[in-house]
Amino acid sequence: MKQFDRKVAIVTGGAQGIGGASARKLALNGANVIIADIDEEASKKNVENIQSSGGSATFLKTDVSKSPDIKNMIDFTYEKFNRIDILVQNAFPVISGASRVYGDAVSVKEEDWDYGISVLAKAIYLGTKHVVPIMKKNDGGSIVNMASVHSILQEPGMLVYEAGKAAVVGMTRQMAIEYGPYGIRVNAIAPGHIVSEGLKKVWDKNPSGLKFFENQYPVRRTGIPYDIANGVNFLCSQEASFITGHTLAIDGGLTIQLQEQFGLRQGRYVLDNPDTNMFGPSAEEK
Repeated sequence: MKQFDRKVAIVTGGAQGIGGASARKLALNGANVIIADIDEEASKKNVENIQSSGGSATFLKTDVSKSPDIKNMIDFTYEKFNRIDILVQNAFPVISGASRVYGDAVSVKEEDWDYGISVLAKAIYLGTKHVVPIMKKNDGGSIVNMASVHSILQEPGMLVYEAGKAAVVGMTRQMAIEYGPYGIRVNAIAPGHIVSEGLKKVWDKNPSGLKFFENQYPVRRTGIPYDIANGVNFLCSQEASFITGHTLAIDGGLTIQLQEQFGLRQGRYVLDNPDTNMFGPSAEEK
């Protein structure tokens, strides 16, 4: 018997990247997975990938910036399976959406603030709002919200993203104490730099820049989507039944470094590698 046999999981942003890997991992371990994503082509490819490996997956076109889509996602899944056990709230368009969340309080457009907070924070509130009554009927469930190292450490020119990801941690903690008595666990994951399909195309054009990024991490590499998917799988499993309200940093040690020594090491790296292109993905590419 597999870990998640007869369990039902929804993964928002489940077409590619962290969400795509999480959907495949949960399906591999027996879950019936709903891939809720705006990218129809990539989602259907992931469904085919899962099904060809013997798993169960269904695509539902979903835009988490739209409240009716989130409610429909929950309603569709419940009508199809009569239960929901796992909700992975991951959706954020890293490539196309990042340019809308760059800037400070002076430069960010109000409509971009509204969009960013809607996708990063409001969507998590709405997903939880609609799934909790169903999980109560099941006598429990697991919600995993995707935070970020940006929930812990802040970057100039990233007001909307930092605000949204910090909110994820606060909401996760509050929801954990609110719904724990009903057997519903709520946790978050704070990924470091994860080289997804889209970011790989960017870094392939700048391999020296990727090596510079890797040097920032104590483990001397950046992450891959399955690094996070493994964490999602664990937090949703019975092995994590005594864990709730926790934000699990899966970041190769990025957030535990003493910054003074970190800066010196990066300086030495550039001196030793003078041809390094130190600029990572631009706002348009990221």
